[in-house]
Amino acid sequence: MTTSPDKKLWGGRFAEATDGLVELFNASVGFDQRLAEQDIRGSLAHVAMLGQVGILNAEEVVQISGGLQDVLADIRAGTFEWRLDREDVHMNVEAALRERIGPVAGKLHTARSRNDQVAVDFRLFTKEAALDLADRTRALRAVMLAEAEKHLQAEVILPGYTHLQVAQPILLSHWFMAYVAMLERDEGRFRDAAQRMDESPLGSSALAGTPWPIDRHATAQALGFARPTANSLDGVGSRDFALEFLSACAILSAHLSRLSEELILYSTFEFGFLTLPDSHTTGSSIMPQKKNPDVSELARAKTGRVFGNLMGLLTVVKGTPLAYNKDLQEDKEGVFDSYDTLSIVLRLYTDMLPRTQWHAEVTRAAAERGYSTATDVADFLARAGVPFREAHEVVGGLVGLASRSGRQLWGLTDAELRAAHPLLSAEVAHALTVQESVRGRRSFGGTAPEQVRDAIDAARRSLN
Repeated sequence: MTTSPDKKLWGGRFAEATDGLVELFNASVGFDQRLAEQDIRGSLAHVAMLGQVGILNAEEVVQISGGLQDVLADIRAGTFEWRLDREDVHMNVEAALRERIGPVAGKLHTARSRNDQVAVDFRLFTKEAALDLADRTRALRAVMLAEAEKHLQAEVILPGYTHLQVAQPILLSHWFMAYVAMLERDEGRFRDAAQRMDESPLGSSALAGTPWPIDRHATAQALGFARPTANSLDGVGSRDFALEFLSACAILSAHLSRLSEELILYSTFEFGFLTLPDSHTTGSSIMPQKKNPDVSELARAKTGRVFGNLMGLLTVVKGTPLAYNKDLQEDKEGVFDSYDTLSIVLRLYTDMLPRTQWHAEVTRAAAERGYSTATDVADFLARAGVPFREAHEVVGGLVGLASRSGRQLWGLTDAELRAAHPLLSAEVAHALTVQESVRGRRSFGGTAPEQVRDAIDAARRSLN
């Protein structure tokens, strides 16, 4: 075996060729070639700056820049040969550049290390990924908001649950608006993370900076960063920007998983609240009646890998000393995977939810079961001056009576109600419908139609 090309490129220190298995284990080009666009953008900014400060002459800048553009064209065309023996995206690009323009290609790496090179590539990708997921989250939020507006017009009622037991009736629009609120925070987390990672490590070099008279502010500006990183050790050795991105991904995944769980439950025969579109469900290989919520089930399941990506990188960085260590090669695949996973889940839900059919008669009937207006009866007594704890006990007894006899509260006789408390009557029980219960919850953020309308208007202003 001959000495690998990367060793030739770096100098003559190595007398023995790299073992084949080590080469395979060490290589990252199988996944980090995805950073090729960012890598070449970083190199173009770097070489332009080297020309501006007089480290390279104009001819060298033109040669190197033109060669990089040619390499990028080959990569975009799919004709670039990625070689495992060149280890990573950076060495593949640099070796290809040398083959094109000769030894002048070596001047590209003046005042730069692979450490700051990979850090800037990865920051560029992660910042762009964060902003893209923010936009996709915003698109789903807009869909949820439109669904809330649509169902508010008919005041579609849904049972609200605690402990997955019928608790109190709510508007379906109120349910949608809960997810709108979650998604607004999710979008904010991605945008906040993008702001914090908006720093260029380029020029940090290996770890200590460089004696060359470079202009880090110029390269930061050229690459669209707000500023250069303030500390060279931190610039090449920290991956908290990736951790913050993965954390935002994990929280969004948790919210999407909760949504998935509810849609799965609500689409079952037993609930029957909604029908998912044929375009986003599958059939069974043996049971012809089945309509499986595969999109929601996979969205729920893929949350595990997104969580795992965050925990994986946390574990990688927890024991790495400053500055760069090869451990940090493990920072990318989890970020790529979480980004890809959430990109498709967000797109699928943005397409699926407007096509989902809700069954208002079924949801209202479900809300009417389970004694969901019991609290309203207790509130009626409390407003009449009965201490709430006493009212709670009275209504609890009535629920027990109704349950034992298979009736709802409004099915109790006038005598039974008056026996429980003189202020109660059949007329009172019949007046406390699920619709009146919903309309009565006028506290800020509540489920009353006017409160939901205000929430929709506020969310629309925020979205716009």
